[in-house]
Amino acid sequence: FGIHENGEISKQLAETKSLFDSLLLTTENISSQKNSASNLLENVVSDILGKLTTPFNIDLVQRKFPISYNNSMNTVLVQEMIRYNKLISVIHSSLVNVEKALKGLIVMSSELEDICKSILMGKVPVQWASKSYPSLKPLGSYVNDLLKRILFLNAWFENGAPLVYWLPGFFFTQSFITGALQNYARKYTIPIDELSLDFELVYNVTEPPTDGVYVNGLFLEGARWSKTKHCLAESYPKELYDALPTILFKPIKSTELKPKSVYECPVYKTSERKGCRLISRRNIGLMRELLLYYN
Repeated sequence: FGIHENGEISKQLAETKSLFDSLLLTTENISSQKNSASNLLENVVSDILGKLTTPFNIDLVQRKFPISYNNSMNTVLVQEMIRYNKLISVIHSSLVNVEKALKGLIVMSSELEDICKSILMGKVPVQWASKSYPSLKPLGSYVNDLLKRILFLNAWFENGAPLVYWLPGFFFTQSFITGALQNYARKYTIPIDELSLDFELVYNVTEPPTDGVYVNGLFLEGARWSKTKHCLAESYPKELYDALPTILFKPIKSTELKPKSVYECPVYKTSERKGCRLISRRNIGLMRELLLYYN
């Protein structure tokens, strides 16, 4: 009925995921499973603990990146590291307790039982998700993604602010965007509430922009970006997602933002496409709109 064939693929994927989630609900609890399940659980817990890095040294970071009126990104970096430290602490402490419970050193509480069951099903435990950034990834991919985010912040600390910021790597993306606007507002002595963002897709980035920030890591769903026509185009068959090139987030006075033939594309943190600006900061799903040209 006029729906792109990729829409049918997305529908089937959603139905398959729902089916498997329902099947997993029939899984027995940990105490009634065989030793093989306990051995698997011990291996997974040990593997994750071995991969987890030590928390960021916030005092050291604050000395290297002190609060600066002209550079809000220093504050953004410190706040991001604090958020990730809290998540790392929750994951580490829960896994250590799971290890102790499996060895009989402490009682296997209902909370630890839930964590064990989630790990065996390859899902992120609810106890972690409640303290985490939004994510739909299964457990293994979630851990790898977390490590990638930590590496992103470590590289920032070691080498200074990156030329291009990996937008999905931020725990609280809104603080980064606010930081970019704040830098511009203070540089030109303009009230921040009078500013908006303009967007420019670029392909070759060799030096930092005069104003604004370069970001990457965004994907389109339901469309693609034509690199020849430099505008939105219809998706290719069987390609559900299309990576956008590097984008310049350029602050501009709202009164100077000229009307264009653009689509106000909503940008979500996950493919679940949930959330609005009115809900709590940590659970917010909609980051903002991205202005993309179309024919």
